[in-house]
Amino acid sequence: MGTEHGTSLDPRDNRQRRTLLQVTGLNAGLFAGLIVAGLASESSALIANALDNLSDAAAYALSFFAVTRSDRWKVAAASVTGVMLLVLAVGVTVDALRRFVVGSEPLGPWMMAAAVGAAAINLWCIFLLRSQHGEDVNMRAAWTMSINDFASNFGILLAGGLVVLMGRNWPDLVVALLIALVAISGGVRTLKDAHQTLQSSGTDSTGHRHD
Repeated sequence: MGTEHGTSLDPRDNRQRRTLLQVTGLNAGLFAGLIVAGLASESSALIANALDNLSDAAAYALSFFAVTRSDRWKVAAASVTGVMLLVLAVGVTVDALRRFVVGSEPLGPWMMAAAVGAAAINLWCIFLLRSQHGEDVNMRAAWTMSINDFASNFGILLAGGLVVLMGRNWPDLVVALLIALVAISGGVRTLKDAHQTLQSSGTDSTGHRHD
């Protein structure tokens, strides 16, 4: 276990920090690419996925900072991750409902191409995290987010195909709402995990231990 002030780095800490730094950069890059594609193609699903990757990058960066800290810091980082996923879900839902009312014309081929590229990058993130996702609450939260992203990419790929075939915008909006539901599920699961870790470590919400 790391120290409260992050002064010691054991091999596991080094491995976790290296992995989190890599997935932070990958998700930041994904956000930039997907937000451009989403805005250009008027796709709520791509924009939702882009915002998801932005929240992931921020959460990974926070987790990177928490690696060498105490369990209290790791629980706090995981809790922030859970809250960010819930906030993302609200924002995506509002945008999808707005587009349902005012209308949109998503470009299916753009959606499909972006989804394939994003899926490849998210698969690489899963590969990087695969051997560490059970080590602590911090890494489990990172694993949850990458799995959610990968699942969302397949939804966008399907939605893009339906948009091309049907010439309607509703598949794009439905997938955006599904991404919001996945974010809610991941957020609630991460918050529960953080709470259970807090209880099992014998540390209360103020950081004091109960012996």
